[in-house]
Order: sequence, then structure tokens, then C-alpha cells
Amino acid sequence: MTSIRRIRAARASLVAGVTAGGLLLFAGPAFAHVSVQPGTAEKGGYSTIALKVPNEKDNASTVKLELTLDPKHPLVSVMPQAVPGWDVKVEKTKLDKPVQMHGKSIDEAVSKVTWTGGKIEPGQFQQFPLSVGQLPTDADELVFKALQTYSDDDVVRWIDPSKPGGEEPEHPAPVLKLVAKGAAAGGGDHHDDAKDDKKDDKKVTATAEEKKSDGGSDTTARVLGVVGIVVGAAGAAFGVLAGRRRRDSAA
Repeated sequence: MTSIRRIRAARASLVAGVTAGGLLLFAGPAFAHVSVQPGTAEKGGYSTIALKVPNEKDNASTVKLELTLDPKHPLVSVMPQAVPGWDVKVEKTKLDKPVQMHGKSIDEAVSKVTWTGGKIEPGQFQQFPLSVGQLPTDADELVFKALQTYSDDDVVRWIDPSKPGGEEPEHPAPVLKLVAKGAAAGGGDHHDDAKDDKKDDKKVTATAEEKKSDGGSDTTARVLGVVGIVVGAAGAAFGVLAGRRRRDSAA
């Protein structure tokens, strides 16, 4: 009886451990923020960005997004890309001081973009692309303010400023970092095509070798797995037979 109790206890511990491990494995971040993707763009240029909006609720859908642009650094050109299922409205305001762009004097800039009519269901996210420009040259970032409205009329205000070196606020405002020309990903780099071809060939060869190695490792793992199952079954059978012999002897 003592051996049986020990076996049952071991099985219970194993099940509990596997269950806990599964919970940790599938547990993800509880919250995600409204953010700008990608997070950087070149100063003085044009860029295509997207507002990434996750749904943080389990019982309501996101039904509206309002984006207010940085009034300190007005953008003359802001063009939203169509998002299936969503309607978009672009609002403009008069500038105190007109700006020159492509030989023309511009006296207004986009101040707000609003998306309505669609739904972001629980457990999903949506991206809202924008073509923006001309980005300022006298700033290191553009700070946007976003209001996320849910189907239960709850409004989450992503407007809190982030302080360098400080704790992240509860609802940080989306930020687009502005970098010098050539510092952004893929910008200003010059490549030698011949060298790149050689590098690509090496990568292809290395990848092929890795696949072979992975295939061998996978086969080995499968063989070991089968052997382990067989050994385990044999051990269980031996235990059953041993138990029967002990009972027969005791009888």
C-alpha cells in the first residue's frame, strides 16, 4: 500500500507541474499599448507609419480611434490608407504661420484623424496606416494622442507623456522617433552587390547544412522518444508482474 501511495503522489505532482508549466507557457502580457509602427523615421522626409491598436478587453470591442497630431510640429501631408470595414475622417486647422512646400504656401495642416464603423474584437489588434510628411528637422520625436473607444462606451486615453529614465506611464502616448537621414533602418547604406551575392551564397549553404543537421537531430529525437516509450511500457509491465508475484507469494 505504501508503494501505491508513493506512485499516486508522484503522478499527482507530475500533473500539477505540467499544468503550471502550461499556464506559464501560454500566459502572455496582460496589456499592450497603442503604438506607432515602425517607431522611427528620418527627419525632413516622408514616411508610412501605422497606428497599432490592440483590444485590451475580454467583453467589449474597439469601435473608434481618434488620433490627434502634434500641434507643435504640424504635418502638411497626412493621407490615411483605406482599412476594410472602417470609415476615416481627416480634420485640418489653420496655421498661425504658413509653410512653404514644393514652391507653394500652405496655410493649413492635418490636426486629427478619426476611424469609426469597424470593430476590433477581443484578443485581436488592428493597424491604421498613414502616409505622413514632411517630417520636421528640428525635433527628435513626434508625440501623438490617441483615444480608444470601446463598445461599452469606455474611452481609454493614450495621452500620457513618457519621461526619459522614468517609469512608463499607465497610458503612454504613441511616439514616432525622428533620426538623422541615413540612421533609420535601411537608410543611407551602400552595398557591394558582388559581396552581397557571395554572402547570400554562404547563407544559403549554411542554411542547407543547418536543415540537414536539424533533420538528423529530429530523427534522433524521435528514435529516443520511441525507445523511451518502449522502456516505460516494459517497466510498467514488470511492475505489474512483480506485484502479482508478491501477492501470490503472500497467499
